Amino acid sequence: MGAHQSTPIEKCLTTAVGGIVDLVAFPSKLLYQSQDVNPYNQDIQVHPVAVTYPTIVDQVSAIVQCATSKNGYTLQARGGGRSYGNYGLGGGDTTTIVVDLRNFQAFSMNTNTWEATIGGGTRLETVMRNLLEHGNRAIAHGTCPDVGIGGNATMGGLGPTSRMWGSAMDHVIEYEVVLANATVVKASATQFPDIFWAMKGAENSFRIVTNFKRFKDWQTLISDPALSRKFASQVVITAIGMIISGTYFGSQAEFDALNMKSIFPDHFKFEFLHLGSIQSSFYSKNLVFTKEDLIPESTIDSFFQYLDNADKGRLIWFATFDLKGGAINDIAPAATAYGHRDALFYLGMNDVIYRGFPGRTLGSYAGYVDPELPNPQQRYFGSNIGELERLKSIIDPNDIIHNPQCIRPAK
Repeated sequence: MGAHQSTPIEKCLTTAVGGIVDLVAFPSKLLYQSQDVNPYNQDIQVHPVAVTYPTIVDQVSAIVQCATSKNGYTLQARGGGRSYGNYGLGGGDTTTIVVDLRNFQAFSMNTNTWEATIGGGTRLETVMRNLLEHGNRAIAHGTCPDVGIGGNATMGGLGPTSRMWGSAMDHVIEYEVVLANATVVKASATQFPDIFWAMKGAENSFRIVTNFKRFKDWQTLISDPALSRKFASQVVITAIGMIISGTYFGSQAEFDALNMKSIFPDHFKFEFLHLGSIQSSFYSKNLVFTKEDLIPESTIDSFFQYLDNADKGRLIWFATFDLKGGAINDIAPAATAYGHRDALFYLGMNDVIYRGFPGRTLGSYAGYVDPELPNPQQRYFGSNIGELERLKSIIDPNDIIHNPQCIRPAK
């Protein structure tokens, strides 16, 4: 068998990374699918044209130029790689060139302003450790340590402290961005403000059971407008039972004043639950609920009856309810591209619940992508969809930065 002959796109990408062969991988490479593609959701097949590992921003720009000059290719950036739809790998598109940001790990802290510069490929665990070691600082962030800050601080960045501090993206003051035309810009509230706005919530389109009563008690608790923002909570339902967990960021006296034992008297104990990052085959769905969309009690009954009667022996499944609100919702809906500033909580399983809202279209969180979601852009971005489509037509009119559910250019 003869040696593999490089295609024009392979030659271009190799040149883009300075001729360093370890910085780019192609399908002809041994173990390409398992080591370089390495999809998070193994139920969704992905076969990108190449996976690149640039080390400097000029290499990213050159990779973008390869995609635009060789017609028919699209781009997606990969940070932590935990997209439920493998969208950091193109989500199944066979024309995708992946820009893996693992080499962008730089960190610096200005101890006068306490402004930190963080490489887009840094995982949350490293981000938190760096902030702690450079002045005992912290930011709001998600709970999974191997999520990349590049996606977390652009798609949302929601976690236990978000009710007090808002989302991670709300504290970003500048993004360094490589656009679809290979231009490198620094976008902020004063420079390229439209790009800055779009990066906060829609980045991947522009750059690179018998527990009925307990759940009803939880929904009543978290829907109380007087609930302290220092309290974060989550409900996880699995085939073997339900866990209501919570974190309180305050003193023991303040926590005692919440009187949680009177609300959840049985087996009262708070524990930290971490659903790790094991790669597997799975499918996810989610819904967004506002204070006007509390789940009717009859629908809660139907939901738990469905879970109780479902076949437990075939699939591993779980349903997650995440409390949000608080400081996240202090930001005006049109201030960023993020589409759900009125969200009170999210649900990670939805068909039975959805039937309890006839005639209504509930939103979905773009951070938990659902590849089968009808009209996904409208569900993810709500009233911001028109402005995002307008910006897409200006910034990326040929839809080079693409995944199956990204924003499309306005017609």
